[in-house]
Amino acid sequence: MKRFRRHGHDSQRDRLKQELFQFNKTVEHGFPHQPSALGFSPSLELLAIGTRSGAIKLYGAPGVEFMGLHDENAAVMQVHFLPHQVELVTLLDDNSLHMWTLRAHKGVSELLEIGRFTLSGPPGAIPSVTRVTAVLAHSSGELLLLGTEGGHVFVVEVPGFRELEENNISVEDVQSRVPEEYVGRRNLECVEALQENPLNPRQVLIGYSRGLMVLWDLDRRCAIQHFLGMQQLESVWWMEDGGNILSSHSDGSYCHWTVTGEDPQTEPDKQETPYGSFPCKAISKILQVSTRQGPPFLIFNGGMPRASYGDRHCISVVHSKAHVALDFTSRIIDFFVIREGEHHKGDPSALMVLAEEELVVVDLQNEGWPVFHTPYLVPLHCSAITCSHHVSAIPLKLWERVQAAGKLQNTHYSRRPWPINGGQNLAPDPPQRDLLLTGHEDGTVRFWDASGVCLYPMYKLSTAAVFHTDTDPNDNMNQNTEGEWPPFRKVGCFDPYSDDPRLGIQKIHLCKYSGYLAVAGTAGQILMLEMNDELACQTVESTVVDLLQGQEGFRWKGQARLDLRQEPVNFPPGFQPFTLVQCQPPAVVTAIALHSEWKLVAFGTSHGFGVYDYQQKSNVLVKCTLNPSDQVALEGPLSRVKSIKKSLRQSFRRIRRSRVSIKNKQALHEMELAPVQRKIEARSADDSFTGLVRTLYFADTFLNDSYHNTPALWAGTNGGAIFAYMLRLPPVERRMDDQVMAYPVKEIQLMHRAPVVGLVVLDGRGAPLPEPLEVAHDLSRSPEMQGYHQLLVISEEQLKLFTLPKVSSKAKLKLTAVDGSRVRRVGVAWFGSSRVEDYAESGLVVLTNQGDLHVISLPSIKMQVHYPCIRKEDVSGDRLLCLHQTGQGFYLISPSEFERFSLSARWVVEPRCLVEAPSQSRPTSPSSQPYRDQLDGASTQHRYVLMEHALLNDESEYMRNQWPIGT
Repeated sequence: MKRFRRHGHDSQRDRLKQELFQFNKTVEHGFPHQPSALGFSPSLELLAIGTRSGAIKLYGAPGVEFMGLHDENAAVMQVHFLPHQVELVTLLDDNSLHMWTLRAHKGVSELLEIGRFTLSGPPGAIPSVTRVTAVLAHSSGELLLLGTEGGHVFVVEVPGFRELEENNISVEDVQSRVPEEYVGRRNLECVEALQENPLNPRQVLIGYSRGLMVLWDLDRRCAIQHFLGMQQLESVWWMEDGGNILSSHSDGSYCHWTVTGEDPQTEPDKQETPYGSFPCKAISKILQVSTRQGPPFLIFNGGMPRASYGDRHCISVVHSKAHVALDFTSRIIDFFVIREGEHHKGDPSALMVLAEEELVVVDLQNEGWPVFHTPYLVPLHCSAITCSHHVSAIPLKLWERVQAAGKLQNTHYSRRPWPINGGQNLAPDPPQRDLLLTGHEDGTVRFWDASGVCLYPMYKLSTAAVFHTDTDPNDNMNQNTEGEWPPFRKVGCFDPYSDDPRLGIQKIHLCKYSGYLAVAGTAGQILMLEMNDELACQTVESTVVDLLQGQEGFRWKGQARLDLRQEPVNFPPGFQPFTLVQCQPPAVVTAIALHSEWKLVAFGTSHGFGVYDYQQKSNVLVKCTLNPSDQVALEGPLSRVKSIKKSLRQSFRRIRRSRVSIKNKQALHEMELAPVQRKIEARSADDSFTGLVRTLYFADTFLNDSYHNTPALWAGTNGGAIFAYMLRLPPVERRMDDQVMAYPVKEIQLMHRAPVVGLVVLDGRGAPLPEPLEVAHDLSRSPEMQGYHQLLVISEEQLKLFTLPKVSSKAKLKLTAVDGSRVRRVGVAWFGSSRVEDYAESGLVVLTNQGDLHVISLPSIKMQVHYPCIRKEDVSGDRLLCLHQTGQGFYLISPSEFERFSLSARWVVEPRCLVEAPSQSRPTSPSSQPYRDQLDGASTQHRYVLMEHALLNDESEYMRNQWPIGT
């Protein structure tokens, strides 16, 4: 193939591409989808979360994040850190155990899987014998105790996952000293819990689901004491004094037992049912944590009265006379308590709860037990995400004002620092301040600090107060009343229910220079807001825009518009609405554009588009794009009535087009066209939603002649139509008096009627026009007005370049390939060289329905690079993709997580962190130290080859250097 390689300019361009473009998926923002397990290392101060998809994620201090993925497509059931080490063990629901380590490489730590293991059991044993249900990572750091469904406990040495058969604990060994009448009446069933004596690591408590608990001596390999519980066991907790045990049960009770050595103990010292004598749900986990002065904290999950509150997800906290039932809106996965002081042996500091949809951390030291404002793992989907918008390089003044407004909303959070501080964040400070805005189904817009690794919540804007909705502010089932029992207190922010789906946010546009914000919704509402640092009580003026322009014979069958509040409304400091545009019919807003220098906002729906002057609060332009035969657009999204006649007509069209398509493909093969291209099929003008407005674009360019540039609005529709309007703006001194005028100048109909997804005007240098006010703030050079301008039209099928003002075709690039890929999203980005500081190129980033990202040069519109990014089946991913001006972007990989990626070789935001072994790690003997040091730098495969070699050739000395198991 060498003879076909080009040299000279092409090879230089290839080198330059490597310096400009590089694709990386860098970090996942948000809350893990479908969490299934929780772990915590007090010595490392790291939190671990496992998911149903097999992911394992570690979090420490803000910015310290790691992620691993099991090869098996199985859920993570349990996560256990090895005490005082940088290893952890995961248990999957396919019964496999996996060892992970944090290995230092080039100054940063990496999370690597270094081994896997599955219990084999005796020959011919049934699967329940080796099905693991409970795991204990022994404090020695050398052992795992594995309780199984069959009631056995297996002892496994780590990190080599070698089973120590002579130390296994069988059901027969446990039952040998249990009274026959107890054993005969009750099958022990599975091992539900394993706990180590906090004062004597040689003793382990084994809890069986039928209620029996056994205190086992690892040295003597025998049972010391049996606790004959009568209720089904859920969990056990060994108190710090080593002499007392708590057990929780399926009937909503918990029991107190004393370790006396007298065998057996037939009844507990005390049994309590916290929430009354009526049937209660199980207490699935219980713990009791002592304090230096005063009574201990008793914390348990569940136990609610079954009939009245059986559907509540609660964790109860009891301390002295204080008692509260923390009420969550999603199922609780697990929880633990963080303690303060050296070795985390002091007073309880925080309660960390992992629920199915959010992480909630409760401050146990301040009065009222407020929650912490989490710096990561924030539930992006507290209300379903409906749109997103990214703004880079935010000016400091606006940033500080948004920050200040957000702080006023967060006064109810704990003021103590975040309690998890493991690892070191080595990532450099972000070069600029970036905002990610997400629109939600409940009518809120949330502002996130997207500058670095942590997607930090800054401020929340709610638009619901502008409208009358069915919600009652006093209708809160979790409001505390005096003497209420159980004492519920709602915690967390996850709330999947929307009071009115019409409130949903569909489009957002923020001008970072002026502070104006445009927000458009599901029921045709467009709100204009501006930043105000003071509380304001005001009414919002409304203007109705009839996009059908009085056409007769049309009847809207969709949703009604939202009713605007006529009375003054209190708006807190932050973005406050000052005017509303209401489209009629109230269909979903599909496109929006804001030009803050001209004080104009453009909006579009499936019926047409308009321009609104938000300075004078008056309409400038209304254009109906509706096709008279488009019955679907008229009926609206909520109408289920469809014309049978139209359905039949469309079916016949599809059949006819498919026949035409076959003929066209045969013709293409005969013409021997390039294999990456296929002929673009013309679409019918009668197809549904042809009038839907896909894109709107303001530009100061040449429309009438080559000598006089003028403000203009460009609009592109789903049917391949492009409309250009000239805008005549009054002089600045008469801006409030004279009206802005709009005149139709050009109308382009693409030959194949492909939907127009993007419009860009290039100046005389071939560069995209700067944003409004960008030149005025000296952040961009003025556009070149001497040479001719060009209009780049991006349709679903191809990119086409037209000269202005004549609108003559100059060049085109077909993106439609054999597999039928179509353009879904476009954005302009600047790519800086990773080698030369002052060199950068602009490019067009294109996402196709195949999930591929393409970078296309401007103005030559030549393909530069392309990368696979999103799974083709991931519909929400491409719908909510958000592109960044520096070649980065975000897309949803689940309802609660954004994947961040970078196409730039220079600008990459990714975690860089280091976790070192704790200073109080267990001592290692001289003979085993070189062996461990050698393994640290080896690959996973090499490490276990070395390990097997060590065990086979020097097993006797290796075993002598480990913690002795038996006498």
